[in-house]
Amino acid sequence: MASRRGRALELIGCESPLVRDPLSPEQAGSAAALFKALSDPVRLRLLSLIASHQGGEACVCELTGFFDVTEPTISHHLRALREAGLVTSQRRASWVYYRVAADRLAGLSALLDATGATPVGARS
Repeated sequence: MASRRGRALELIGCESPLVRDPLSPEQAGSAAALFKALSDPVRLRLLSLIASHQGGEACVCELTGFFDVTEPTISHHLRALREAGLVTSQRRASWVYYRVAADRLAGLSALLDATGATPVGARS
């Protein structure tokens, strides 16, 4: 018995075979959480700033001057990035240092590459 998708495609005379496995519901949920964390411009800039620092690590004190928001707001955004697993943090004396979670970003990059997505800002 044909699947509902297969039967629907037969009825309209359109069927192209899958060339790779689509995302599972779990993978889609995990990716959506990452995209949600990155969907805020301040968070995206914070991640970029951290990654731009030597060694991919920056102190929170080095990040606040780039934004026209309060330090508690920056801390809120950094916490969202940390909870999404996009950055890690380490307290050193009275400062907190943030580092990009390269493995998480690599996974997100692979997901985008595997789906044939065009990088943001790229023209076709």
